[in-house]
Amino acid sequence: MDFVHHTVLRREAVELLSAAPGKLILDGTLGGGGHAEALLDAGARVVGLDQDPAALAAARARLSGRDIVVAHGNFRDARAVLDQLGVGEVDGALVDLGVSSPQLDDPERGFSFRGGGPLDMRMDPTRGRPLSERLSEWDEKALARILGSLGEERFARPIARAILRAWGEKKIASTRDLAEVVAGAMPRKAWPRDIHPATRTFQALRIAVNDELGALGDWLSQLPRVVARGGRAAAISFHSLEDRMVKQGFARLATGCICPPQLPVCACGRSAEWKVLTKKPVQAGEEELSQNPRARSAKLRAVERLS
Repeated sequence: MDFVHHTVLRREAVELLSAAPGKLILDGTLGGGGHAEALLDAGARVVGLDQDPAALAAARARLSGRDIVVAHGNFRDARAVLDQLGVGEVDGALVDLGVSSPQLDDPERGFSFRGGGPLDMRMDPTRGRPLSERLSEWDEKALARILGSLGEERFARPIARAILRAWGEKKIASTRDLAEVVAGAMPRKAWPRDIHPATRTFQALRIAVNDELGALGDWLSQLPRVVARGGRAAAISFHSLEDRMVKQGFARLATGCICPPQLPVCACGRSAEWKVLTKKPVQAGEEELSQNPRARSAKLRAVERLS
């Protein structure tokens, strides 16, 4: 199916990254190329990364002839990829986290319970191990911990028990089967009204399969080696775990003195090298929400490296 993705917070991201002629921006999640196109329209040059070959193909077609270098890779490896391309520090870095609409809507990718897709969930189908292999490795305690911590699912233990029982009995062959097992493990009166009962479980499994929070942590830790002085970094998140990590990661970058408060003068000599640009996350306005309801949960935060 075509990789058609609705770009969220497009204008806001370009503005916070201060994209302009002469600047080089790293788009760590190229997707369908929407953010990269907006950055290019603002006059910037772009290095675009994505771990999904389908996204790369779509972006290359969309941005053919533009001033962009496209590479296959995870944004957690941004510094290594830039080194391979012979690129030093960049003036801006952007990531658009989570799963994209084309990935979610294509049943063959295994992200959604709305079709009978394979038990995969890899954002990069050329690397890593699919969900089907992971289910053979996790025990009930480990799976319950994943569902509880990454999906914030309060019925994590009974769901984990039901999944592994059905998996052992070879009753789960597709995402539809998995969703039915999850729903059946929850009390009917506890089913959420606004989302499918398997939503949180599928979110947690996807995050675990792709090590999404680990990748985000790696990206945040690399920013001082990726973004030049005077440059900016921005992240768009879609659930509380991601947003919390971005908020805390940016706050750490912007932290100056770390001496105990009882010391009369600073002894550590540390000064803040970054400043947070978004005290509160930027969210989509009503016009964007009317065109793309999925943007409702998007939160954009940004930080600037001081000159």
